[in-house]
Amino acid sequence: MRTFIKAAGLLLLLGTLFRSTSALAEDARIDSDQLERLLDRLEAAEKRIQELEQKKEQTPPPAPVPQSTPETTPPPQLEKAAGGLDDSEQLLINNFYDEAGDNALEKRLSTLEEDWKKFSDSELAKKAEDAAKPTTLKVFGRIHLDGWNFSDSTPGIESFNDPTDPTDPQNRVGFRRVRIGVSGKIKDNMLYKFEYDFADPGDPAFKDVYLGWNDLPVFQTLLIGNQKRPLGMDHLNSSRYNWFMERPLVIEAFNQDARRLGICAYGVSEDETWNWRYGIFNLEDISKDGAYIGDAGQYSINGRFAGTPWYDETSGGRGYLHLAVADMWAKPDGNPSANATNANEARFRTRPEARTSSRWIDTGAIAGADWFNTLGFEAMLNVGSFGVVSEYQVTHVGRGSSGSDLTFQGAYVEAGYFLTGEYQPIDRKSGTIGRVKPLENFFLVRTCDDEIGGGWGAWQVVARYSYLDLSNGNITGGNETNFTFGMNWWWNSHSRVQFNYIHAQIDDRGPINGYTGGRSDIFGARFMVDF
Repeated sequence: MRTFIKAAGLLLLLGTLFRSTSALAEDARIDSDQLERLLDRLEAAEKRIQELEQKKEQTPPPAPVPQSTPETTPPPQLEKAAGGLDDSEQLLINNFYDEAGDNALEKRLSTLEEDWKKFSDSELAKKAEDAAKPTTLKVFGRIHLDGWNFSDSTPGIESFNDPTDPTDPQNRVGFRRVRIGVSGKIKDNMLYKFEYDFADPGDPAFKDVYLGWNDLPVFQTLLIGNQKRPLGMDHLNSSRYNWFMERPLVIEAFNQDARRLGICAYGVSEDETWNWRYGIFNLEDISKDGAYIGDAGQYSINGRFAGTPWYDETSGGRGYLHLAVADMWAKPDGNPSANATNANEARFRTRPEARTSSRWIDTGAIAGADWFNTLGFEAMLNVGSFGVVSEYQVTHVGRGSSGSDLTFQGAYVEAGYFLTGEYQPIDRKSGTIGRVKPLENFFLVRTCDDEIGGGWGAWQVVARYSYLDLSNGNITGGNETNFTFGMNWWWNSHSRVQFNYIHAQIDDRGPINGYTGGRSDIFGARFMVDF
């Protein structure tokens, strides 16, 4: 108890000496939690002061002493009582009385209560003002500028890149993403989002375009419009945060471009340990023409259940384990004819984890496909500056009387380490990775003494192994194995530079100009910023 009294006395003494009540009232940085805690501590201290006052009154009066001059007589409030109070207790009591003899604690508590009321009223007023607005609007965007060099490709790669006119993949420099969008809320619990990509000025495409509701019973959040199908963590992650320039082979092959027109519900447990998504989507990508027209009725039913069964709260999330399972059951139109009302969506293909003019492995439209099902598993472990991620997906295709069922599969594992001590955050509400915040931003400035000062930013080294098999039965889409090494350099939390080296090996491809395999070495760099 005595330790508590000393600590409380020291805190309150410092507060009285160095902080005026007007300064406290004007300090906008004090939040509600801090004020509540301070009020609780002051009320407890006041009770203790009252106890000590009663104790002091019960002690016998001190022996009379000769009259001293004012210069040598200690102030009355600092005289030590004869009996049970020590110097620290006496100082604690004296500190709560000002020179006029008034109780300073009462004034202090009154001031804090007034400040708390003002803060509460301002917060309530702000919430009321926001709630009264019919709509809100936020502008956002991103710019990704890429450069690719295909330094060493075999003749097979030339044929896969352009079957009609085999040519070595051309180096390229250009914008990968140039996006601008708006999002906001609509009174009372609605939301909206609209985002367009102008990387190809002659053929722009929209991305997330939806409206929805929050705080719904059962569904929690429900969105209607163009949005990502819940399949594959790397696809659900934002390209602003992913470790590599392009997504893994299997992720892009089984959920090409990810976004589809649909209805999807999003939920999260109260403690944020578990989250889920489920919905129904059209299979056709309408991002360029804006509509699905036809009678084929191709659709998929998707669901994902994810969680962080281990999350280190004490370190602010520097350690965690993420696990998830996702499934997609789809009903495509098995007609591969070019004259069909809608293109057959039972087709799986991908680029070599780099931007090329064509996709190098491809099953083509699978004739007679009545259904297909993709099952995916995710795991991510992060311990401090080190993280490792892996996903496996398998797709089964049913062809009924048109042929035997098919199985395609793929996986990847990637690891990253921050050389400068940062870590990869995770958003527990969505089961996706979050924004990295460098411990020190990158900058260069001239100091007052005419020297050069600066910061290094955040540096991360990454490596990935990726595999995809699209050959089964009479379908020979090929299989590909990639090794990728990279470096991420964050200038700050909203801008960075990426460097990738990819060694791609393709085998078991259906013969194109006589070639069934090939290899390529690819180098890439990206400058990126988002706002």
